[in-house]
Amino acid sequence: MILADKIIRMRKKNGWSQEELAEKMNVSRQAVSKWESAQSVPELEKILLIGELFGVTTDYLLKDDIENEEFTHKDSASGIKRVTFAEANEYIEHRKKASLLIALGVFLCIISPAALIILSAAPFFYNIPTGFAILMGIIVLLLFVASAIGIFSYCGFKNSPFKYLSRDFETEYGVAGMVKEKDAQFTPFGVATNIIATCLCVVSPTPILIAAFFGNGFAICVSVVITLVIVGIAVMLYIIGTVRSRSMHRLLKVDEFSTEGKKKDVANSNVSAIYWLAATAIYLVWSFISGEWNFTWILWPVAGVLFPIVYIIAGKLAVRKNGDSK
Repeated sequence: MILADKIIRMRKKNGWSQEELAEKMNVSRQAVSKWESAQSVPELEKILLIGELFGVTTDYLLKDDIENEEFTHKDSASGIKRVTFAEANEYIEHRKKASLLIALGVFLCIISPAALIILSAAPFFYNIPTGFAILMGIIVLLLFVASAIGIFSYCGFKNSPFKYLSRDFETEYGVAGMVKEKDAQFTPFGVATNIIATCLCVVSPTPILIAAFFGNGFAICVSVVITLVIVGIAVMLYIIGTVRSRSMHRLLKVDEFSTEGKKKDVANSNVSAIYWLAATAIYLVWSFISGEWNFTWILWPVAGVLFPIVYIIAGKLAVRKNGDSK
């Protein structure tokens, strides 16, 4: 296989047009077209750049008898994984799809108490057995949480091929530039989702305030559910923007994926796990001991409001601790 055919195969494998390859090579599209039609041969400097761009050896490019691609990152003497264009693009697309699933899972967790809130209050205003209403509410809550756990587990399984990104890695020549370009294109959307999410959180108590002035106790319970839905939508938007942005930041090793950022992220992850496990334990113990399921749900909105404060404080403490240890 001659060099022209190899360039065509690698370009198509990465999903690039001739224009895109030309831009990355800093040449004209006509030059790439001539290379691929074997009308001309790239200069040695360009051949080396092609090898770095696609992560293949110069022997593979120059020797016609070598048919199978020989990747440089697999033979790295340092043992550090080298991420190619194709792998970086695959990871970014994977996290784009995962952001929707993760957002859905978190939304299900947030609205999971909705049925319990309404059904636990319904017997006080309608002819419904209290025990049956609470039982059905708990069943719906558990189904929502189980569905969310299933979604999170599936996302974790699909993310397993990219575990190498949690360790030390390097990117092939040109990958960082490509990721920076994608990040710049995504930034307006990410900022917009954060702004909309913040506005929704600010107005989320409105249904409760309206029900408190004009409705009865049951209407207040319904308004709480509406508030949970609004908050859930806001969190979904935030997660979609954040997960996609983090995928590119991880490849670029910036912000939360810099050395300092990773330490902060680990601290926040530990705090998150402990915080929500403690909240769940308190909710269950309080509910079973008191038997007031129609009231103990209030723990969740309170925990949700306090969590960002705890999260920020934990991050600042982690940074300060790391600074003192230097």
